[in-house]
Amino acid sequence: MKFINIILIVSFFFFSCTPHSTLMTNKGIPSVKGKINKLIAESDLDVSLGIKVISVEDDKTLYELNSNKLFLPASNNKLYTCAAALHYLGRDHIFKTTILKNNNDLVLKGGGDPDLSIDQLDSLAHTTAEIVEDVDTLYLDATLLDSMYYGKGWMWDEGSWWYAAPIGALSVNDNCIDFHIKPGKLGGPARIDHFPKTKYISQSNKTTTVDSNAELKKLKIERDWVGKTNHFSITGEIVISDSSDTLQRNIHDPTLFTGTLFKESLAKYGVQVDHIQKGTNVNQSETIATHYSDPLIASATNLMNESDNLTAELLIKVIGRNNQIEGNWKDGLDSVKTLLSDSAGIDTSRIRLVDGSGVSRYNLTSPDQLTRFLKWSYNSKYKDDFISTLASGGNKDGTMEKRLEKEGNLIRAKTGGLSGVSNLSGYIFSPKHGPLAFSILISGYKGSSYQAIQLQNKIVQLFAND
Repeated sequence: MKFINIILIVSFFFFSCTPHSTLMTNKGIPSVKGKINKLIAESDLDVSLGIKVISVEDDKTLYELNSNKLFLPASNNKLYTCAAALHYLGRDHIFKTTILKNNNDLVLKGGGDPDLSIDQLDSLAHTTAEIVEDVDTLYLDATLLDSMYYGKGWMWDEGSWWYAAPIGALSVNDNCIDFHIKPGKLGGPARIDHFPKTKYISQSNKTTTVDSNAELKKLKIERDWVGKTNHFSITGEIVISDSSDTLQRNIHDPTLFTGTLFKESLAKYGVQVDHIQKGTNVNQSETIATHYSDPLIASATNLMNESDNLTAELLIKVIGRNNQIEGNWKDGLDSVKTLLSDSAGIDTSRIRLVDGSGVSRYNLTSPDQLTRFLKWSYNSKYKDDFISTLASGGNKDGTMEKRLEKEGNLIRAKTGGLSGVSNLSGYIFSPKHGPLAFSILISGYKGSSYQAIQLQNKIVQLFAND
């Protein structure tokens, strides 16, 4: 799809001309088609662009451009994941994190909870400490899901970024460490604190506090991910007048991370653990404490508003669990494709799903597939729950915070972004056209996504304010 901006200028002024089908398929009702083509031409974007807007009530196509072409969905993949979780697990599904006791041994058993917090894990330790006095071995049972921490096609150099946290049935605090950074004395290192407090990690502080932004060396926090350790090197400069900042970085081995934090909490409450190891010891074990998560709908809302990758992948793997088979990506994604095929009527031979979050660049989908799916979701029994998970325009709690504020609840949408990729798909509750499903997928640009986002916003506003 080359020189799409030039082609659209031509199609805007000469509607009777038909663009070459291999370059562009552009259809829609005339009153809308001309306006959108003009917006695209004025954007001056030279990109791969796919758009589809349909009525969810009568399936009428209001506009489409390259709607059958395949694009990188990025976090628009989460639309499929969310609906599949509601379908297969249910809005009221509860994730359980359990403590079992066998003589002087304990088992910390993970249930795939994507939102287990440090406080909740600590509370579980407190309850356990009221029952046991000492522990020979603390077993860490993460066998609900497989031990593949990273998905297919995840970039090798994502390293310690929070959005590429490893996936495991025993997970806590998004499998991340929160680093709180403040300026120190001029010429000295920054003041750095981390949460949670744990001996599971180590850090070296090679930062410097400076008096101006001139030629400032950016702060960096890098984990030794090549060596698969949990040592963090913190480098760069911070201006003495700066306020504090918080940066998240992922850890290696979520099972051992969660287990170590639990062991440290037990010690705080007077219970010493002699040994800690992965595995299970459930023979004649009794359950002595359980943490129950909030219903799944809360995790689904966090998934869609915050675009939480860990939640997406845990949901896929939990969906993929079958009796004694550990939950895994393949079985989970096969279930998603079955839903798309059997319920939404999507030809899944023309879609590629390799993870639930959209982090992988192996994923491929089209605006037509996304709008077809959104139309099905709108008319399904999951309609209200599904729509409630999507962020409205200007929503303060997520990725739509600074977008389409004036349109507010007229928009419910999911963003999606990777390097060179900007997507927006969801619903527009148009005063003139009624409820619409839309998908605007843009890729192939270098640098900032600002122009792509502005084009998406203007197209959505055209329908919302019509």
